[in-house]
Amino acid sequence: METKTPGTPGLRTTGPRTGLRERKKRRTHDALLRAALELFTSQGYEETTVDEIAEAVDVSQRTFFRYFAGKEEAALALVEMTVERFVEAVRARPPHEAPMEALRQAVLEGWYSINQVVESVVPIDVHLRMYRVIESTPVLLAAHLRRSVETEEEVARVLAEREGLDVDADPRPRVAVAVFGGVMRVTERQWSLGQDFSVAGIHALTSRYLDQVGPALLGSWRSTEGPGTGP
Repeated sequence: METKTPGTPGLRTTGPRTGLRERKKRRTHDALLRAALELFTSQGYEETTVDEIAEAVDVSQRTFFRYFAGKEEAALALVEMTVERFVEAVRARPPHEAPMEALRQAVLEGWYSINQVVESVVPIDVHLRMYRVIESTPVLLAAHLRRSVETEEEVARVLAEREGLDVDADPRPRVAVAVFGGVMRVTERQWSLGQDFSVAGIHALTSRYLDQVGPALLGSWRSTEGPGTGP
């Protein structure tokens, strides 16, 4: 039902207008993000200017800066989105799961639901190619690693809350997250340099590496089959 402001014939209240305005802002945001990522992956991060991104969407440079602080924020926006979903997934894991299992299941089960969110903005292959851009661009890699440290602290606090622990008194949440984060970093690096550059590829590689956490930390690496053998 349309409502009108008393005393102002034909003028709607802010509700419907706010909804329309927010949808327009979201469309502009997503269009700028899509243009930025497509340019970054096709011609390089350093080679892409803010003006080019704005021109691709037919808006001004000023409009770009209304949505993003700069190119770096746009380049890492979808990665940040997936990280936020991961943290939410950890928080939502069943309470009976052990901490490392909760982390493992959150990342493995979350891949495909996260992809649906990503594909609402850009094709998934563009998102995947951005990982290679990040790995090969020092300023982006440094920012990505810095944000990863912040995420690890947040996840450690989530684990501590799940287990009823004081994160500052008990080192286990931060230790568990440090191990998990290290494995994910290695996995991401190996996948970005490999041949199978697909969602299924990173899912399989992540599962394989996480399966080795226990054996690598607690088991013997020696094999009766001789040096160099292993999983």
